[in-house]
Amino acid sequence: MQQTDQSYYWTIGNNKPKRRKYITQMGFAVMILALCIGSKNALAQNSMPDYATLVEQQGQVVVKITARKHSTARSQSSQSPLDQLPDELRRYFEQLPSNPNTPRAPQSRPSTGFGSGFIISSDGYIVTNHHVIENAEDIEVSLQNRKSYAATLVGSDPRTDLAVLKVDEEGLPAAQLGDIDSLKVGQWVLAIGSPFGFDYTATQGIVSALSRSLPSNDSNYVPFIQTDVAVNPGNSGGPLFDLDGRVVGVNSQIYTRSGGYMGLSFAIPVDVVKYVVEQLRETGSVRRGWLGVAIQEVDRALAESFGMDRPRGALVAGVTADSPADAGGLEAGDVILTFDGKSVASSAKLPAIVGSTSINTAVDVVVLRAGEEKTLNVTIGVLNEVASNSMLNDSDKSSIAGFTLIPLDKETQEELGIVGGLIVESIEPQTAAAKSGVQSGDILLSLNRKPIETVEDFRETYETATEARPLPLLVARGTNRIYLPLMPENKE
Repeated sequence: MQQTDQSYYWTIGNNKPKRRKYITQMGFAVMILALCIGSKNALAQNSMPDYATLVEQQGQVVVKITARKHSTARSQSSQSPLDQLPDELRRYFEQLPSNPNTPRAPQSRPSTGFGSGFIISSDGYIVTNHHVIENAEDIEVSLQNRKSYAATLVGSDPRTDLAVLKVDEEGLPAAQLGDIDSLKVGQWVLAIGSPFGFDYTATQGIVSALSRSLPSNDSNYVPFIQTDVAVNPGNSGGPLFDLDGRVVGVNSQIYTRSGGYMGLSFAIPVDVVKYVVEQLRETGSVRRGWLGVAIQEVDRALAESFGMDRPRGALVAGVTADSPADAGGLEAGDVILTFDGKSVASSAKLPAIVGSTSINTAVDVVVLRAGEEKTLNVTIGVLNEVASNSMLNDSDKSSIAGFTLIPLDKETQEELGIVGGLIVESIEPQTAAAKSGVQSGDILLSLNRKPIETVEDFRETYETATEARPLPLLVARGTNRIYLPLMPENKE
């Protein structure tokens, strides 16, 4: 049999043809390609999470929570088309008679809310969200096996939105709590709960961010886990699992413009859950560490104004008198870089770190002050609510850098615990003042770390600035103290 020469020739310019051998067996090439494609598909299949097994193994620790209370106000679970009307029209239609002889009047009726939770111990302790059971008179817990129990509230914590319930039962399946340090952005996670009251619904996604701070007065003690898992009303309080079946978070909030899952979901990290649950089980309440500082984020402009190479840390905007921070030597304008050996990458991290520090513990705090790092020793106190207000009083007005300024009177200074200070009455557009972010009603306390006791103090510091960089301006806004960057005139 004649063997066919499977070589081919190629020619460059006027050179003589040269020979180059290669394999042209099409069958063999196709076989290799098929093997590659098959291997790739098999690899892709093997790399996908086995959610079915995970749900089967861990679904039994998830519970549905029904919270009932009596109220004359309408709840979300009992809404009607009338709820979409303005109050005046809604009240008018509610009081219209349904027939000529039967008047309709608002009356007290039970409202029912639904949520999720999970069992953390075989003797019946259950974790859920505070907002799921808030003001509830009766709480019912339903298991996957359709058994239901009346639950008692052990304790709840509004700041972290966590609550612990107890049912009278033994031998229950319990969830395994994971470790937040092992959680990574991009990692697969699974949520199981009762969205819209549909029992034991599983949704999956990935961790899209860690240590998220949300715009809420209470949530600054929670460095939230952000995910793209579909979470809806009713998922609240349910567990967020990693692929090993361990709980890494408690689903708490959603950010959406539609009211549904088309947005972002946020879960309370498991380290916060462990800390809060332990205290709720022992005492029914939570005691948090207290430092006594008002803080804000360090953005690029502020970092430049403080001579920092990049934005980092938590900027101290104010120190409460007679607080642990005051006793430890912290000052407004300090940038906290580490707290008790833990790096403070942003201001959002500090409240959670301080709050979880044991009371009466002495810790080292590294701050950046006037361009140099300094280590302070602070003994942590107990967090209490602090409330204050201020009264504004007119006096002689002055205009500087686009601000119309009024000095504070002595009475208001004493109420605020400050010396001096200038009230911003108004701000001219297209000026340095307008670009700084200062608002009418703010009180100017210091400029470039120099206290402002009089209008002349502010004028001198502002007009004699020589560097082409923003000056850190400390202002009081309500009960908060914040720094804002103010660019001197002719330096922009």
